[in-house]
Amino acid sequence: MRRELILVVALIGILTSCTKQTTQTNAPAASNSPSVSQARNSVDVVKVSAAVTEITRNQTADALVQVIIEKGYHVNANPPTFAYLRATELELAQTAGISVSFIVYPDPITKSFEFAEKPLAVYEGSTTIKVKLKADKSAQVGTQNLSGKLRVQACDEQVCYAPGTLDVSLPLSIK
Repeated sequence: MRRELILVVALIGILTSCTKQTTQTNAPAASNSPSVSQARNSVDVVKVSAAVTEITRNQTADALVQVIIEKGYHVNANPPTFAYLRATELELAQTAGISVSFIVYPDPITKSFEFAEKPLAVYEGSTTIKVKLKADKSAQVGTQNLSGKLRVQACDEQVCYAPGTLDVSLPLSIK
């Protein structure tokens, strides 16, 4: 019983010192840097939107998905620099009469970070993903939304946050 009590006290002491070290280690170096407490996960610093895309039956059109990454953060490009990094990835649901021909990811910027042994391909600020859509002759005329998911993993200059998934809605005007 006494031995177990000593182990519990020792464990609490270790956990307390680890917590203090983590807090001190993760403090931002400059006031311009985002603090770890500001971002709980990737979806806190990334937003996504899309303007209405007009498409005529039996035709193709490009839908533009705007990805906005908060200042001080970046997301991995598609494809990412290393296979173990989580790429920014757009997935769209199929809907009657509308198909996705292909998705074009933007050209990344290449940037060096303290935590990586070589520069990484990333997106920062505002970037656009282009989606080539095709409306077949059975597509219903009018307005509808093509729903999807955008998977991202945001990082700052020091650490990467838990990957997240954002809902995407592509508004379509079918003629």
